Amino acid sequence: MKTQNVTLSIPKEILLKVELMAVRRETSVSGLLTRMLERLVQEEDSYARARRRHLWWLEEQGVDLGTGGQIVIQRDELHERG
Repeated sequence: MKTQNVTLSIPKEILLKVELMAVRRETSVSGLLTRMLERLVQEEDSYARARRRHLWWLEEQGVDLGTGGQIVIQRDELHERG
């Protein structure tokens, strides 16, 4: 996979903690950030696939709410104040 350098501006306190995390995980800051960004992209892709699948299901199958497609109560009855 081709790589490309990027420049980041990170608060110094955060960068020090990230460097320590990278050392603990026996990797570089670049490697650590790459893995985290890959995970973020995978989560986003998974969410988008699940959303498309569920929207398709709703359009194709629908959801039976037990009304037979008929509204049997008036809006005013739902919002009656006692």
